[in-house]
Amino acid sequence: MRRFWQRAKDEDHKSAGEAAAAAATRPAPLPDPDPAAAAFFDVDNTMMRGASIYYFARGLAARKLFTMRDLAMFAWGQAAFRLRGTENSDHIGSAKEAALAFVAGQQVAGIVRLSEEIYDEVMADRIWHGTRTLALQHLDAGQQVWLVTATPVEVARTIAHRLGLTGALGTVAETSDGVYTGRLVGNLLHGPAKAEAVRALAQREGLDLARCSAYSDSINDLPMLTAVGHPHAVNPDSELREHAKENGWPIHDFRTGRKVTMVALPAAAGAGALAGGVAAGIALRRHYRST
Repeated sequence: MRRFWQRAKDEDHKSAGEAAAAAATRPAPLPDPDPAAAAFFDVDNTMMRGASIYYFARGLAARKLFTMRDLAMFAWGQAAFRLRGTENSDHIGSAKEAALAFVAGQQVAGIVRLSEEIYDEVMADRIWHGTRTLALQHLDAGQQVWLVTATPVEVARTIAHRLGLTGALGTVAETSDGVYTGRLVGNLLHGPAKAEAVRALAQREGLDLARCSAYSDSINDLPMLTAVGHPHAVNPDSELREHAKENGWPIHDFRTGRKVTMVALPAAAGAGALAGGVAAGIALRRHYRST
């Protein structure tokens, strides 16, 4: 009797296995690679709610590498700069100085490790799912997908890797023997520099920019958006929204509620807000330490 029931069970298992195999569908074939096309995505408020450099600083503060007082000053500076809404060379210069202060003398491997930890802790939940879906659609079409951001390239690469993207273009700090020297290679990657980076990458990768796409939330990224054949506005500021409407560009808004004005705080409106925010934060740090 026991053997009879065992045979019955075996038959049931075989039947279930055959039924599952019969019901299985073939996966859709992968698309042929499209080596002449790519998509370029800004990070802050486009791929992620808020400013990635702020979240990185927040992670450093949690590890006692950056004080909570400094973090508060940094956030206040960003908010104050957004109200002024301007960008000039003094702000960019101060941001460059601050970027150097972040990494000077640090081991590259240590910053990479920290960026991975901090992404998992405080950035992953702030990715706009709608924007990531747009990026994955380009990957599904066999195209490269690159992040283009003023954020340090080590942080940008971590975000790209975690999202399964091709890679990242970001601000590059000079290194020597695995240690940051305290100098930048060139300048912050913002505004026209983003467009130049996209053009340089296109030349290296054999891309046809007329077939490429770009996505951003900020009018500051207009040079990058107009460098490609298919520009898109994502969670756009008012100026970019108006420009996109006038030119018939697709507009994607993944925010809820007051869509045009609601931005996760602190939010950098492009590299200019990053520059102004860091400048104000650094100035306040110096002020309080001298009093």
